[in-house]
Amino acid sequence: MTSFKPRQNIMVVEDNPENQEILQKILEESYNITVVGDTQSALLLLMDSPATYSLVLLDIDLPNESCQEFLRQRNLHSRLQSIPVIVLTTEDGADEECCKLGADEFIRKPLKHAPVILARCSRIIDLYENKNLVQQTEKDKLSGLYTIDYFFEYLKQIIPLDMGSDRDAIVINIERFRLINEIYGRSVGDQILAQIGAYLQEMLVNLNAIACRAGADIFYVYCIHQDDYQDLQATLQNMLAKFANVNNIRVCIGVWQYVDRGTVDPESWFDRAKTACDRISGNFTTSVAIYNSGLHTKHLREERLIHDIYEAIEHKDLKVYYQPKYAIQGDKPHLRSAEALIRWIHPTLGFINPGDFIPLFESNGLIQMVDYYVWNEAAAQVRRWKEENHWTVPVSVNVSRIDIYDPDLENKLCNIMQENKLSPNEYMIEITESAYSENSKGLIEVLNSMRSKGFHIEMDDFGTGYSSLSMLTALPIDILKIDMSFVRNMELDEKNKKMAELIIDIAKFLKVPSVAEGVETESQLRTLRKMGCDVIQGYFFSKPVPPEEFVKFIEKEKSLWEK
Repeated sequence: MTSFKPRQNIMVVEDNPENQEILQKILEESYNITVVGDTQSALLLLMDSPATYSLVLLDIDLPNESCQEFLRQRNLHSRLQSIPVIVLTTEDGADEECCKLGADEFIRKPLKHAPVILARCSRIIDLYENKNLVQQTEKDKLSGLYTIDYFFEYLKQIIPLDMGSDRDAIVINIERFRLINEIYGRSVGDQILAQIGAYLQEMLVNLNAIACRAGADIFYVYCIHQDDYQDLQATLQNMLAKFANVNNIRVCIGVWQYVDRGTVDPESWFDRAKTACDRISGNFTTSVAIYNSGLHTKHLREERLIHDIYEAIEHKDLKVYYQPKYAIQGDKPHLRSAEALIRWIHPTLGFINPGDFIPLFESNGLIQMVDYYVWNEAAAQVRRWKEENHWTVPVSVNVSRIDIYDPDLENKLCNIMQENKLSPNEYMIEITESAYSENSKGLIEVLNSMRSKGFHIEMDDFGTGYSSLSMLTALPIDILKIDMSFVRNMELDEKNKKMAELIIDIAKFLKVPSVAEGVETESQLRTLRKMGCDVIQGYFFSKPVPPEEFVKFIEKEKSLWEK
């Protein structure tokens, strides 16, 4: 089946009625024909008509050199430049001038050979349609810069011809640009992107550069090396300020200087520049970052971790350790529960700090896979302790802010409990306060549903996420955990001590237990007990340990109860 193709529009600019009639008869079976007798009417119609014209047939014998003037006007307007022009001529000498002015083809008068005329019209239309298609894929409509695909293709072609001068790869990112669209409307956002594109096009000449719009609010520039890009950042920031008065929208620039054109592909140049740009995201003291050897080493290591995480899960190189939590109100502390914490023992890199890989996987979404692995391992371990030691140790597992957006979260956790024959009070959920602050409404809906199934919810790192007190009363929580920074500094600084005491009082007001993390000394334990803290965890009792070492805490607790 052939696809439907609408009839194309052709304009005939001819003042001779006989020639008008001839061209009408030749072309009307294949095209929609518009006939005008002068160039002024033709130009007005081409500029203002909603119809799109695929070709103009222009008589060279129009009075007062109107043909040449039409071609000059065509060169001044981008809309007209996309329409091919065939000149109808009888004079050999006039062809040369029309050629210089941009005529695409010539047809000789008298107009006798209908098949030849049709063939030439069809060929020129097809050539321009193909050219316009290329231009549409070549240039971004909003900014006027290259599209990212064409940008990289063009780079690969010019690299062998451009080995003489030092070059930089630049990534320009407008942080929180979406706020402009939300506050002022998308039309204002589009105006800003167009202005930035126009400015970059002007700048490209001086920097011997090419640029593209790589994403909604991200631009790539490949240019001659510059020692400083602060002026570029300031200019773009001022352009934003003219359109929108939003304080936390800013321009960040990442640079990889002296790009390696011999061994590194262009996509990697900009990956490295973007790594530098991402490093200063949210840092309002720095707006330009340079990709250096330290970042390069970090980038390579992160790429290695991303690549190896699948194998780590398959081979169980990810280990789940458990840190005991002790209830401290009463004569003697007793084992209350444990927190499941991930550790990565890499076969060649050795121990990898969770602070190195957890934020990385949170940023790229892989944390969901890691969390699911931990949830399964922790639930299976609780079951094994029950079977082998005849003792239940409730374990809390961390649910990241990324997991909250998983519509199947509740089913996954319920299935894990069912598979291991656990009750909800044996398997608790920890969520950081910052997750509550970022998406309180959505999170409350999810957690209320989970609490209806019997899950106990712990708010982790309380005191660092800036929850409002009014929001706190609405949050579905069963346990409040004091961030370890307050505990570690409370004996050194009165403000931290008061914060720890305040959080314990908030827990009492909410009628939920309080848990203090990072307890390392007996003095801290005594202070927290005096404040009324219910549970503590930290190195005072134990660092996180593998499950086989955790058994000693179970055995000790059993012996106390047997006495």
